Amino acid sequence: MAIDLEQYRGVTLPGTVDLLYRLSDVARGKSFLHVNSTRQGGGVAEILHRLLPLLQELGIKTRWEVMEGDEEFFSVTKRMHNCIQGAEQAIPESLLKAYSACNRRNLARMDLRADLVCIHDPQPAALVEGRQGRDRWVWRCHIDCSHPQRHIWNFLRQFVIRYDATIFSLPRFAHSLPVPQFLVYPTIDPLSDKNRPLSKREVNKRLKSLGIPQDKPIVLQVSRFDRFKDPVGVILAFQKVRRHTDCRLVLAGGGAEDDPEGAQVLEEVKKAAGEDPDIHILVLHPSSHLDINALQRAATLVLQKSTREGFGLTVTEALWKGKPVIGGATGGIMVQVIPGVTGYLVNSVDGAAFYIRKLLNDPSLCRTLGENAREYVRSNFLITRVLGDYLVLMASLKQKSRKR
Repeated sequence: MAIDLEQYRGVTLPGTVDLLYRLSDVARGKSFLHVNSTRQGGGVAEILHRLLPLLQELGIKTRWEVMEGDEEFFSVTKRMHNCIQGAEQAIPESLLKAYSACNRRNLARMDLRADLVCIHDPQPAALVEGRQGRDRWVWRCHIDCSHPQRHIWNFLRQFVIRYDATIFSLPRFAHSLPVPQFLVYPTIDPLSDKNRPLSKREVNKRLKSLGIPQDKPIVLQVSRFDRFKDPVGVILAFQKVRRHTDCRLVLAGGGAEDDPEGAQVLEEVKKAAGEDPDIHILVLHPSSHLDINALQRAATLVLQKSTREGFGLTVTEALWKGKPVIGGATGGIMVQVIPGVTGYLVNSVDGAAFYIRKLLNDPSLCRTLGENAREYVRSNFLITRVLGDYLVLMASLKQKSRKR
């Protein structure tokens, strides 16, 4: 899929595209490989689908490999994910051995040769055992690892320290490591189907097909059905608000190929919603980008009431569409939601309910926060910025390689 970098001139800050052309001079002709655990579902896959064509347009030979694993592998990596984000879960040594064995099987089938290899998140981290030659390897962690369960972090750390560098989404996620650490905020593509402009007619058509009436204000949360996203807490906050203000709640999400817990969480959400006709639970296919775009544009306000969050690209998407966001005071949400400027941060159901009512009862405040939000994303969280970050990283690691 070809993407024309020139199309971004009218969307990003002035001078951005010209700077990217200049930065690419250092990396042109080099090869860049990305490896993750799923081609569909989740923010990493979405970023890579849009990022790789832009890198290729700049003359960088870019590839994408995806881990293959069985149910046991994705079960243990989901537990690892939870533990790294601070949950107390027991993972027996037999499952950790299964994790390592799956990584070795993938090593046997993957072509991992490239000037720069970027391994995304814990699932493929052990692939570093098979590195060869003078290739540079970087581990990119997208999740909140600020307070990990120590045993699992130590298990993962044995692989992480074998990389040439690491990338985290926030300074507070960094750890004491004997390798360089870089800070790279995730970003969205403003020209993708999920974020491009939609006409009012198209928004109305898509909401009608989803069965969502627009007869009252819509409160929306878009996220995977994951306990860390606290969808049940969103329902409880909505129920408090609805005692005083007539509104509608939409919980739109789905699963990812590497997340086996999603179905169980979805059942918990349905039980909490009961038969309430004003609570709409949408299970969307990972490719439902235009539906999500329409929902975010139709919403009066957007929630992301996470209790743990790596960054939260659904927050970025909503802010870009000029919507105030009420988010959990955690992870990358705190970088994006500036209280009283682009939205509000909360730590409880009552806090979420308070700010939902505040915004629903003050349309002028909603508009002001929404205008601030869009410009904040334009300055900080568009894909052109992360494209520049990777070009700088390639140049930096190239210089370090020469010094060796």
